[in-house]
Amino acid sequence: MIEQQARTSSSPREGLPERSGGSPERGEANPEVFPQSKRRRFTAEYKERIVREADACRESGGIGALLRREGLYSSHLDSWRKQLRLHGTRGLTARKRGPAPKPKPSAREVELERKNRKLEKDLAQAKAVSEFQKKVHDLLGIPLKNHELEGDD
Repeated sequence: MIEQQARTSSSPREGLPERSGGSPERGEANPEVFPQSKRRRFTAEYKERIVREADACRESGGIGALLRREGLYSSHLDSWRKQLRLHGTRGLTARKRGPAPKPKPSAREVELERKNRKLEKDLAQAKAVSEFQKKVHDLLGIPLKNHELEGDD
């Protein structure tokens, strides 16, 4: 009932949210709302300038005013100071996000892997032939000669 009165009434009722600009038509997007937020990126020169300005602030509340003016958080300043202290201006440069790419195998590694697969295939085939020969000897009743190699298990 209250909702129906709020829809028909032109003035907003107490307790109901007030909309500016009316309700958008079906399928029409609000032009003030971005579909997806963008990650802010800061250049190394900008980071260095902000750190230097923050270090130059002597009066009480100066750093807070700087951060508000630039739209930054204190964690930005902390991490930028740490990067500058550990790595210098080179540490302030942007790095790619996400896991490091896996190194591509060299031509030698690829060749060794190919040879290894071939040898494993040959070994499996030799084992199969050996097992077949043992079964044939068992079926025919032919005793196998025991060839023990010295030092081999």
